Amino acid sequence: MSMDRDMSQTLLEQVNQALNEGTPLRIQGSNSKAMLGNPVAGEVLDTRNHRGIVSYDPTELVLTARAGTPLREIEAALHEAGQMLPCEPPHLGPEATLGGMVAAGLSGPRRPWAGSVRDFVLGTRVITGHGKLLRFGGEVMKNVAGYDVSRLMAGSFGCLGLLTEVSLKVLPRPRLCLSLRLAMGRNEALVELAEWGQQPLP
Repeated sequence: MSMDRDMSQTLLEQVNQALNEGTPLRIQGSNSKAMLGNPVAGEVLDTRNHRGIVSYDPTELVLTARAGTPLREIEAALHEAGQMLPCEPPHLGPEATLGGMVAAGLSGPRRPWAGSVRDFVLGTRVITGHGKLLRFGGEVMKNVAGYDVSRLMAGSFGCLGLLTEVSLKVLPRPRLCLSLRLAMGRNEALVELAEWGQQPLP
């Protein structure tokens, strides 16, 4: 717990120093999603030292981890318990982090049926541009505390603040998965997709 507080304090000090000096910051973890959005100039604020799973209770389907935690570590812990991140976030790099996943807001092919990253964010800890460490949401699925600011962080690309910690809802992994692969050209695939879209398929 003290390590978490120390690292949060270090990040907070970096933000406050940049604020006092008028220095723009470029928030990044592994930088795997740098090609997304507009180019950002500024002093790099690396979150990767602020890592680790804070709490995970498989029976509650809730995981809380620091923003610099690699997604592969989170997915390994979930896999061991027979669970998964339902939004299937793309890594786009071997060291992709939880903070980058939420900040980019990218979801995988399960999104139309399971939901997006935003749908599974329960709570966040954020350092604002005014140098304040704030907490939004919580670690429960039924949160009636008002407008859910924590979900706004999904897809915000760091514009609303620096994520330091995220609580996520997780789900059981399917017992069986089957992938089908159909070889066809682009035009033929578009025709097939249009036809499938008109049918009552799951």
